[in-house]
Amino acid sequence: MGSIILNILFIVHVLACLGIILLILLHSGKGGGISGLFSGMVETFDGSGIVEKNLDRITVILGIVFGVTSVLLFIFQ
Repeated sequence: MGSIILNILFIVHVLACLGIILLILLHSGKGGGISGLFSGMVETFDGSGIVEKNLDRITVILGIVFGVTSVLLFIFQ
């Protein structure tokens, strides 16, 4: 039973790692970023687009998942 949970936890951890890498590469460097690709998008008041805000939120969520799975893998191994 413990082996199954450990395998599932490891798979979630690897997916979180790959997701963080992908999303960080999509973030903007010093300018437009991914929101610059969608020039027709409505911009918010602070200048960052809706796409950038959602990208930030998903990156933070995946970072939390990565941190939690790292701690759980350390505890269960």
